Amino acid sequence: MIRAAAGGASAVLLLAACGGADDTADGGDVTLRFTWWGSDVRHQVTQEMIEAFEAEHPGITVEGEFGEWSGYWDKLATQVAAGDAPDIIQMDELYLREYAGRDALLDLATQDALDTTTYDESTLATGEFDGGIYGLSAGVNSLSVFANPAIFDEAGVELPDDQTWTWEDFRELAAEISEQTPDGVYGAASFSGAESAFTVWARQHGESLYGEDDVAFSPGTLASFYEFALELEEIGAAPPATRTVEDYTIAIDQSLLATNKVAMGFAWSNQIHAYTEMSGEDMVLLRMPSQTGAATDNGAFYKSSMFWSVSSRTEHPEEAAMFLDFIVNSEEAGQILLAERALPPNGEIREAISEQLSDADKHAAAFIEDIAGEIEGPPAPPPVGAADTQQIFQRYSSEVLFERTSPEQGAQSFADELSSNLSSS
Repeated sequence: MIRAAAGGASAVLLLAACGGADDTADGGDVTLRFTWWGSDVRHQVTQEMIEAFEAEHPGITVEGEFGEWSGYWDKLATQVAAGDAPDIIQMDELYLREYAGRDALLDLATQDALDTTTYDESTLATGEFDGGIYGLSAGVNSLSVFANPAIFDEAGVELPDDQTWTWEDFRELAAEISEQTPDGVYGAASFSGAESAFTVWARQHGESLYGEDDVAFSPGTLASFYEFALELEEIGAAPPATRTVEDYTIAIDQSLLATNKVAMGFAWSNQIHAYTEMSGEDMVLLRMPSQTGAATDNGAFYKSSMFWSVSSRTEHPEEAAMFLDFIVNSEEAGQILLAERALPPNGEIREAISEQLSDADKHAAAFIEDIAGEIEGPPAPPPVGAADTQQIFQRYSSEVLFERTSPEQGAQSFADELSSNLSSS
């Protein structure tokens, strides 16, 4: 779906990026169009939030245009090219630089009606591009190790000190749990198919997955990532290749982590509510291990679940900015949306809604606060042409795990193919 959307978006965005809602109301009233994708629950709470905004601003009407991810990006690209872009756009990291780079998005830093001082610098920076702010984080989370305490208890092993553990500690702990639990239960799920996990690994080696317009990691660093994944499998700390590769694309509720087949897995912190419900166990979030044992060296960063953007050709930039300000800075909006798009980036709003969150989301909120002092700046956002990265990454990871290619060759081939995709876009 991403490949199709990326192709459609890239092709259509070559046309002029113009648009904006027509002011169809009488008496100077303003109508804004707002588009987003998501589940039925997201649609419901978003509509409730719109109604709350309209009650506070009776001269502004917000018309919702929502749908599913599968057709969202092709539709948006067509609207932009036809001069019919919605005023407010729910944006994804995969496409932020593409739309911003083609002048299709408004620089939000120019809008006095939008207060961004409530964001910490690292979170605000996730939406920056070429000196402007083109996406405002809609929710904050961080890649984490999900620990299943029930399996730890079954193995007679204590949870680790996640402020000091290394990858060697992780390997030994996972191997010990595998030895002390029944067949079919493992100490850890393999991280081999997650480009997000490699992003953290690369940051721990002073590198990054992406640079400005190309890859920014050395193949040797990726080869070491593959070698560690192979070692986990060889010592029985992680499942065999057949089960690991199946886990790459299986439905989340059938995954190793959700079905209590691993004591530790890797996921974004905002997913803890879902995994807790699917597994029936109270998952615990842990920091990523580091190379040195220092939590400040673990490469952690805040990732935006998605962004709020505004069309560069909107006829109502001030009103659109007022709407975004309501979403991110209003306690009323926070109480409606809660953690549906991950935890609010505004710390004051997170605190204000804390009692309404589920226990799992409260744990995620506490985790986000705990790691605040260890967070470094965000990695470079995906360049144009990066929409296929995850699929390409999993393809080469599979080749390495099944020993059809060496870690060194797999790393070099991935780097070459990704670089080619970026340079040709």
